[in-house]
Amino acid sequence: MTATELPPSLISTLPGSSYTDPQIFALEQEKIFEAMWFCVVRAADLDAPGKFRTVQVGRESVLVTRSRDHTIKAFLNICRHRGARICTEESGEVKRNFQCPYHAWTYGLDGKLVAAPNLTSMPDVDRTAYGLVPVHVREWLGYVWVCLADDPPSFEDDVIGAATERLGDPHAIDHYQADELAVGRRIRYEVRANWKLIIENFMECYHCATIHPELTEVLPEFAGGYAAQYYVGHGAEFATEAEGFTVDGSAGVERIPGVSEEQDRRYYAITVKPQVFINLVPDHVIVHRMYPLAVDRTVVECDWLFIKDVVESGTDLSRSVELFHRVNVQDFEACDRTQLGMDSRAYARGGVLVPSEHHIGAFHEWVTERLRG
Repeated sequence: MTATELPPSLISTLPGSSYTDPQIFALEQEKIFEAMWFCVVRAADLDAPGKFRTVQVGRESVLVTRSRDHTIKAFLNICRHRGARICTEESGEVKRNFQCPYHAWTYGLDGKLVAAPNLTSMPDVDRTAYGLVPVHVREWLGYVWVCLADDPPSFEDDVIGAATERLGDPHAIDHYQADELAVGRRIRYEVRANWKLIIENFMECYHCATIHPELTEVLPEFAGGYAAQYYVGHGAEFATEAEGFTVDGSAGVERIPGVSEEQDRRYYAITVKPQVFINLVPDHVIVHRMYPLAVDRTVVECDWLFIKDVVESGTDLSRSVELFHRVNVQDFEACDRTQLGMDSRAYARGGVLVPSEHHIGAFHEWVTERLRG
C-alpha cells in the first residue's frame, strides 16, 4: 500500500533505511549537526579558566573551555600543525595552555598559538592565523551551544524560538530560571538506536499507557495517548492526588520562585532540534542532550536541575530523579527494540503514524528538507 492509499487516520513514516544507512547518517552530520546550534555542556561545569570538555559534534571533535577572561571559547580539537587531536580526554583542566602531544605545538586558552619547537626561527608564522580554529558559541538556559557553520543560523529563531513556539509565550521558559539552577543529578545513557527514533519517541505519548506506568500515575492525561507537545502552550496537569513530580507522587522539593500559578502542577516538554529535550515542572528542570555518534548509537546525557540551595543543602532528590530516570530507561529500551526492526524488509517503506502521532510527520518533513539542503 502506498502513502496515497493510506486511510485518513494514518500517515507514512520515513523508510527504514533512514535509520540504518551510514551514508544518510553522514549527510545528517553535515547538513544538520554541523550546520545548526548544538548544545554541548553545562556552563557551570567549566567553572574556572582551563576547565575543558571535548564533545563530538557531527564529524568533528570540539574543545570547549573557559578562557582567562572567563568567557567560554570553543575550537575544533585539531592541531594546526599535522592534524593530531589535542585533547583525548572527555573533560579535564589545564593550567595555562593546551599542548599537542605530538610535536608540542602549544595554544593559549584563547586559541592563539603561543609556542612550538623552533617557533622563534619562523618569524613569518602568524600566531593567530595558525591558532586553533574557533567555533561559534552562545549561552542559554545555563548551557553552552556551539555552531560549526561559517555563517550560523539565527540562535533566536532556531533555539529560543523553539521554546516560544512550543509554550506560546516568549517569556514562559524564563520563569524557570534554568540558568540559575544547579545540577542535582546527571545520568549518561548509551542508546543503541538512531537519534531520530529517540526524538520521535519523546514527541509522542501513544506509548505512555503501555510502558510508563509511573508517569501516567502522575500525569493521567498521558494515558490517553496525546503528548504535551501535541498542543501549543499546553502543560499536562498533575493527578489530583499527586503532591509532586516524583516517582511515588509524593511532595517534591522547593518550588522554583519564578514559576507562575498557571505553570504550577503542570509538566511542559520542548524539543529543540536537533538534539535537546527540555522538561519543565514546578520544582525542577530536566534537560536531555543527545550526541549522535553512529547511525545506530546515540549517547544521551540527562541533567536534573534544582534550586542551588536545595542541591547544596543535601536534600534527598532521589524520588524526583527516579521518576524520569525510569521513563528514560523505558524509552531507550523501546528505541533499542525499534532499531532492530529498521532494516527488516517489512519496514523497507517505513511504518505509519496514528492521529496522536501525526505531528511527528512535521519532524520527518523537516529532516527531509534539511538533507535536500
